[in-house]
Amino acid sequence: MDWAALEGWNPGLNDAAAFQVADPEGFIGYYENGELVSAIAAVAYDPAFGFIGLYITRTDKRRLGYGRRVWDAGIARLENRTIGLDGVPAQQAKYGSMGFEKAYGTARWSGVLKPEMLAMKTLADADVAAVDAHNADAVAAFDRRLFPAPRGQFLKSWFGAARSTAVVSNGNIVLGYGAIRACRDGYKIGPLFAETTRIAMTIIDHLIQQTGPVRVDIDIPAMQTTLIEELEALGLTKGFETARMYRGPAPTLHMPGVFAITSLELG
Repeated sequence: MDWAALEGWNPGLNDAAAFQVADPEGFIGYYENGELVSAIAAVAYDPAFGFIGLYITRTDKRRLGYGRRVWDAGIARLENRTIGLDGVPAQQAKYGSMGFEKAYGTARWSGVLKPEMLAMKTLADADVAAVDAHNADAVAAFDRRLFPAPRGQFLKSWFGAARSTAVVSNGNIVLGYGAIRACRDGYKIGPLFAETTRIAMTIIDHLIQQTGPVRVDIDIPAMQTTLIEELEALGLTKGFETARMYRGPAPTLHMPGVFAITSLELG
């Protein structure tokens, strides 16, 4: 995670524990004389889907073949699954040559959000609550439409480490949920899954109400143009871009409901 911070990825302060819950055996390192020199996450969510992330070689050991060794080990671990990753533009052609195809683009939107900025962009009568034991199963079921595999244990750990969570419901029916977590620099919102943009903005509002004014990063799929316009109007600016890519059959997801991905590292 320290290496990820040096790369400018701004990981969450408590991401490591939640990542390990997703797949305790899914983190591979190459060691030289007992020192880690290259690493990759190759997380098997279930027998059909896995995700590659945190692919980093120590800066003084690059271009020596170590990265390829952990890459090959990670791909071998996830063989016979659809494999996802989030690739930066400079690497997308290389991933393409390895059988990965672009599904959609994502960009990071960053800036300071204050509670008073969001008040006019929300559902005034929304039923909003934190994720807890009463709604966790319903949230996990909602999540399953929007993520390629079941991940109930991961979500439990993710919510437990979050600064705040929010669920919008209509009775027992979940209409959206999100989480905000502390990072090396400011906070990140993700996942942000909702039935409509207005519900997504309501979730953001609730999260910021809990944290107060903070600098946030939100990794938003490019097709969510209405949310992007709303956040641009509030002063958020576009940062680095990635592409979600899959090797193997792309998962069937309700993409209109994906307003922010969970993390670039594990999907």
